[in-house]
Amino acid sequence: MNGQAVTGVVKSVFLEVQEFSLLSWKAVSRIFSPPFYYREFAIQMDKIGVGSLFIIILTGTFTGMVMALQFLAQLKPFAATSYVGGMVAVTMVKELGPVLSSLMVAGRVGSAITAELGTMVVTEQVDAMQVEGTDIVKRLVTPRLKAIMISLPLLTVVTDTVSLVGGYAMAAGYGIKPIMYINSLTQFMFFIDYAEGLVKPLVFGFIIAMMGCYTGLNTGGGAAGVGEAAKRTVVLSSVLILVVDFFLAKFFVTIR
Repeated sequence: MNGQAVTGVVKSVFLEVQEFSLLSWKAVSRIFSPPFYYREFAIQMDKIGVGSLFIIILTGTFTGMVMALQFLAQLKPFAATSYVGGMVAVTMVKELGPVLSSLMVAGRVGSAITAELGTMVVTEQVDAMQVEGTDIVKRLVTPRLKAIMISLPLLTVVTDTVSLVGGYAMAAGYGIKPIMYINSLTQFMFFIDYAEGLVKPLVFGFIIAMMGCYTGLNTGGGAAGVGEAAKRTVVLSSVLILVVDFFLAKFFVTIR
């Protein structure tokens, strides 16, 4: 690859980042200004929040059961199985709960947002809205951003809760009483851990919503382009979630 090609790639990357940042700023700045499009917001809350409950509950339950099973196997030789609840809680609330919930939502909702907006672009519905004087960011992006940033932390709480229930289902087989399981939670968990478990999905939700909207609104190439855009959203959102998770974890470890 020659120098000009490298320069072209670098310029295109910076242009994409600039356009993404500009769209994000516009979406955030319009959250508290009318019109609020309550109907669109309610529809997105239903699609994103209620529609994702089943997969979130399934993911959280079986992840909690697996984590408890692995911890019990490791703790049994040391007669420390009573600590399994706290270990499951720390693992799920701080890391696996937010990350797994976000990855599930990125795959289910992020791709759907891109496909929906991409279809509107290629069928020229977005152009028609602009001709009518509609603020595209306010009408299409902001309601989705608000809905996902509210829904994802709540979905993460559901994931954490069902994972702890699933973990106890495994722990009960080892003779651990409910009071022992609950007490171990307070021994391992602190306020900063709960804060970390709620801040992460808030940031991840922003990434998913903005990546889905940005890719959707920049879709081209007809039906094939919509499919490619949806795939791109899932891949980029998932990678960004994992990368940003590291920096957020580093931040919370630093301020502990």
